[in-house]
Amino acid sequence: MSQQASVAVIDYGMGNLRSVSQAVQHAAEGLGLNVVVTNDPEVVHQAERVVLPGQGAMRDCMRELREAHGGGLLGAVLDAAAHKPLMGVCVGMQMLLDHSEEQDTPGLGLFPGKVVKFRLDGLTQPDGSRYKVPQMGWNRVHQPEHPGVFGGKPHPVWAGIPQDSYFYFVHSYHALVDNPQHSAGETDYGVRFTCAVARDNIFATQFHPEKSAAHGLALYRNFLLWRP
Repeated sequence: MSQQASVAVIDYGMGNLRSVSQAVQHAAEGLGLNVVVTNDPEVVHQAERVVLPGQGAMRDCMRELREAHGGGLLGAVLDAAAHKPLMGVCVGMQMLLDHSEEQDTPGLGLFPGKVVKFRLDGLTQPDGSRYKVPQMGWNRVHQPEHPGVFGGKPHPVWAGIPQDSYFYFVHSYHALVDNPQHSAGETDYGVRFTCAVARDNIFATQFHPEKSAAHGLALYRNFLLWRP
């Protein structure tokens, strides 16, 4: 019998599942939620909300998700994206866009836009050092305020998290969204780029909340409480 889950953390072989699931479980303390790591499409269908991690190469992530359970896991994820709160993390965010330059890989097409490689050759940081790719470290994240969206305030999943808080990044590619209103977080690393996307019932981050101390746990908890 499938294990019932309030929150399904998707296991398709390409996520940092231990740290993500532990962080989500910690954020869920006192909320009466059952967090389950699963690759069972039925568990995903039954879950109230879904977390989609991702780590490694974009093409590998897309292949593993498409092939899991003969496409059944992909179908469950797409159904979740249409009907319930879904949070993507790292490559789990990149997969939501149309396309990635990494190995010329099509994405899920849930956000119009593309994922491109950092092009920072010859650029130097304020301290005079060269930018390194992949970016590995802490960056301030700005929470955009879009007129006419959420009353001109940042996305509700940012509730209680100070503007320009630090979050932890590890990546060589970054998102370019076609619709500026889909940009829910922005940061600078040689170039200003979207590091969180959101629309309707979907919220996703390029950075790793599970590696971002108290603010990361607060973000996961806000997602668990979010009622889009």
